[in-house]
Amino acid sequence: MVYEANARVRDPVYGCVGAISSLQQQVDVLQTQLAQAQAEVVHMKMHQFSSPNQHQPSYTPSASNSSPPSENVYQSSRLVTSHINIDQSLWSY
Repeated sequence: MVYEANARVRDPVYGCVGAISSLQQQVDVLQTQLAQAQAEVVHMKMHQFSSPNQHQPSYTPSASNSSPPSENVYQSSRLVTSHINIDQSLWSY
């Protein structure tokens, strides 16, 4: 109650709602940065996983689709990561 009273002195209309809103915005920004960092970690792990196999021919789907599903997923992720610039960070400043 003391905090609210002091906040009302500084801002008679909103009181501590302004501080709560500011903190919520900071939480939203930090959650976005965390999601970006987690995506970058996954991206780097995928690149590390596919790096030793870069010299294999790329996957071309056939009508028979004889490859096991796990191989199809791996090949698809390898194709996606090959088009991404690994040196460029996913963080935006």
